[in-house]
Amino acid sequence: MFSTPQTSSNGPFGARQRYGAMAVGFSLAVATVAMGIGGPGLPAGAALAPQEVVRYSDFGAKGDGETDDIDAIAEAHAFANEHGLPVKADDGATYYIGGKNRTAVIQTDTDFGTAAFIIDDTDVQDRRAHVFLVSSSLKPFPLEGVSSLKRNQEKIDVALPGPCLVIAANSHVRRYIRYGPNRNDGAPQTDIFIVDKDGNVDMDAPIIWDFDRITSIIAHPIDETTLTITGGRFTTIANNAESRYTYYSRGIAIRRSNVLVDGLEHRVTGEGDQGAPYGGFLNIATCAHVTVKNSILTGRKTYRTIGSAGVPVSMGSYDISLNRALNVSFINCRQTNDIMDGRYWGIMGSNYCKNLLFDNCTFSRFDAHMGVANATIRNSTLGHQGINAIGTGVLTVENTTVYGRTFVNLRSDYGSTWQGEFVIRNCVFVPAGGRPISASLIGGSYSGQHDFGYTCYMPERITIDTLHIDDSNHPSNYQGPAIFANFNRRMTDDSYVEEFPYVRTREVILKEVTTASGKPLRLSDNSFMFKDVKVTTD
Repeated sequence: MFSTPQTSSNGPFGARQRYGAMAVGFSLAVATVAMGIGGPGLPAGAALAPQEVVRYSDFGAKGDGETDDIDAIAEAHAFANEHGLPVKADDGATYYIGGKNRTAVIQTDTDFGTAAFIIDDTDVQDRRAHVFLVSSSLKPFPLEGVSSLKRNQEKIDVALPGPCLVIAANSHVRRYIRYGPNRNDGAPQTDIFIVDKDGNVDMDAPIIWDFDRITSIIAHPIDETTLTITGGRFTTIANNAESRYTYYSRGIAIRRSNVLVDGLEHRVTGEGDQGAPYGGFLNIATCAHVTVKNSILTGRKTYRTIGSAGVPVSMGSYDISLNRALNVSFINCRQTNDIMDGRYWGIMGSNYCKNLLFDNCTFSRFDAHMGVANATIRNSTLGHQGINAIGTGVLTVENTTVYGRTFVNLRSDYGSTWQGEFVIRNCVFVPAGGRPISASLIGGSYSGQHDFGYTCYMPERITIDTLHIDDSNHPSNYQGPAIFANFNRRMTDDSYVEEFPYVRTREVILKEVTTASGKPLRLSDNSFMFKDVKVTTD
């Protein structure tokens, strides 16, 4: 163990001085070994093993559940980052983290073990400051000479030091112009993709937009090694701020590619009659190749506020937030609270992501706001908010039970759009968690009168292979489950004109679809809107 000076952290040899002395001591130890010079009391050439792991107690953390340990934790990680050493929490410790504006930066393997962390958000100096930030020592840089991009382009004319995650934007084009109670003016056209050192684009996550002009294009180098974070029993004492869209970031932010989170637990306590929302205890952004497995997370309480249209709305608050992230997987994960309890918001939300995976997860929902390119949900159970998505590519759902109002809801606030196809295999659908409802598999709404900043599509092809619909509890006038909800109740004949035409599904392929009610699967309550859909059964 490092020797810790027996002085007060508030005295002349406080936390900052102690950190500096330890760093010097470690450097001298390494130097003496390298030069074959004996340390104090040691003969020349004697083995002087450097410390192999950094512990929070080495920097004065008390771990008593009462003393604020954030400074010691941050300094321990700073030292470990400088010397390339792993960090391990002290067994049996309970680290209290108050509202100080201090972030611990993680750049080396970290084992939180069985230690507990209490994050007290009742009095926070900066709600936007993460408690932990997993970052890379590799610095992003602008790409010079790239002035345009094309959808599905296979190569860009650049030479890079290694594989990079590239994020491109065109601020002169607005996409995702939201409709409804939280309406807005959209966001700049944005795309993320991976290129190798020769500029070859990884076509498993292709470019999805044409860029006639680029106002920003940044390359984020991808670390070759995997950084691993294990264990940790985290509890957030929730804020009781006014219920407005003032998101709190107080968790673990991941901004490095190639990261594994294994065995983490996060719980929430202290949620009262009001509270500001959270932007994800696990906030994964601007990175690629991140896996979270064997972990337990918590759905947040739903509060009400006033949306941008001036009307009351339910306010989203997340334990999982994904933004500009590629190849992110959640494996063998679940949440602490009931996935059917409507008092809690859907646990996950995402924007600008590609290749997302849920495997063996039990969560209240999967959600893609501003688009996902390719998503897979398998061996999982999704609760009261089900599957909500807009995007492109292939959405695959297999060996999964869904309890939402629809099996897949195409978010109407972003145009109910999916440019690609759906594949559903070996699944069970319990409409609205078993409450009486006229069931629909594919939900959404589209008036054709709002410009979302792009052409809106329904999946070109929907393949359903072995699906059981448990519609045993249904209304008295129930006619059987429908493939499509009534996306536009005003479109009943050719007199209705869409200013922004909707590209509807071309083909639905059905095999082994059964219902508990015994009623057959229908096309839709709106037979006119979907009259040109070809339905084939096997």
